[in-house]
Amino acid sequence: MSKTPRPKPDTTPLRILMIAPTSFFSDYGGHIRILEETRHLQQAGHQVAIVTYYKGDNMPGLDIRRTAPLPWHTDYEVGSSRHKIAFDVYLTVQALIEAQRLQPHIIHGHMHEGALIGGLVSRLRRTPLVFDFQGSLTGEMVDHHFLNPDGPIYPWAYRLESLICRLPHAFLTSSLRAARLLEDEFHIPAQRLHPLPDCADTARFDPLRFTADDKWQLRQRLGIPADRLIIAYLGLLTDYQGIPHLIDAAANLLAAGENVHFLIMGYPDVARYTQMAQQKGVADHMTFTGKVEYRDAPYFLSLGDIAVAPKVSATEGSGKVLNYMAMAQPIVAYDTAVHREYLADLGVYAAAGDVAAFTAAIQQLLHDAPRRAQLGLALRQRAATVYSWQRATEHIIDVYRRLLT
Repeated sequence: MSKTPRPKPDTTPLRILMIAPTSFFSDYGGHIRILEETRHLQQAGHQVAIVTYYKGDNMPGLDIRRTAPLPWHTDYEVGSSRHKIAFDVYLTVQALIEAQRLQPHIIHGHMHEGALIGGLVSRLRRTPLVFDFQGSLTGEMVDHHFLNPDGPIYPWAYRLESLICRLPHAFLTSSLRAARLLEDEFHIPAQRLHPLPDCADTARFDPLRFTADDKWQLRQRLGIPADRLIIAYLGLLTDYQGIPHLIDAAANLLAAGENVHFLIMGYPDVARYTQMAQQKGVADHMTFTGKVEYRDAPYFLSLGDIAVAPKVSATEGSGKVLNYMAMAQPIVAYDTAVHREYLADLGVYAAAGDVAAFTAAIQQLLHDAPRRAQLGLALRQRAATVYSWQRATEHIIDVYRRLLT
């Protein structure tokens, strides 16, 4: 009796329209996810066009399609702004134009505005919408102090988020915690939820790429004394990311007689946090580099003896820890579900928001070089095996294919 041949996997190249309501590319957060997803989808043979705001860096090899600039507001910082409504109106128009040009098989929206705009394009074109869900909109606004959870606007914001969550045909969530949130709070069916944690580029973020001489030159350039162990942070400089906690931890460590240096890489508000460090008397033990280009991030991170993740949000991702992991650095992090998901039992944890405990966790690692090395190597191995972009890309394509059958 002859066997029925298995159907061959569909390898037809797909056209994907990504909607990114931000100034792509910038060197922080969700931009890295958009960049890596796009690069790996292209490597797999698919066409990706990113429609985004008019500002941002043009990355080689990426098809980035920008809106026209606003006539009355040509400069803005990272984060929420009342001008974003106008930006998103422009982005909606541009997304409709680019959808007509590209004739996409899939609309892939990032952030809630991207899912909302994508929902309109999806319904007009009868094209499946995938929402790349990084965390709760209302939860993020509360974390950023743009929304009072007890105020009159909160219920309306929550209703808007609920409406947006009814638009996508599938969700890619940046953590298991985010998937559970969608299922429990917004009642999204489990079959539409596909956890896709951020991944690590272990080829680019590889500590062996940099020699001792490379690191010595950078250390001299930054003016960091040779006898100090370095605590490294790379990401946005905001209160909700925990930067004031790092400054307080530096003050605590110096008061305890520790000879350490904090290398704080990122933006915005560099001047504000530099002044805060001066007020705390730790400016001589903290270097604020400002913006570090993504291509240079591995080099700068290579200086770190310990990496830190003081973010306390219960809903947002924390993709920066994957770069720390790839660089084989031990990580002190606040004990959140997202950090536990990435680091498992290899993280050194402190209760969320407890600066004294966070300081103590750093201090323990400062005096335990063998443990630092052991944790760093184990974390790099975890990044390479569990958080592979190649495997993640296969999962994304599988989600796309299912929606198209």
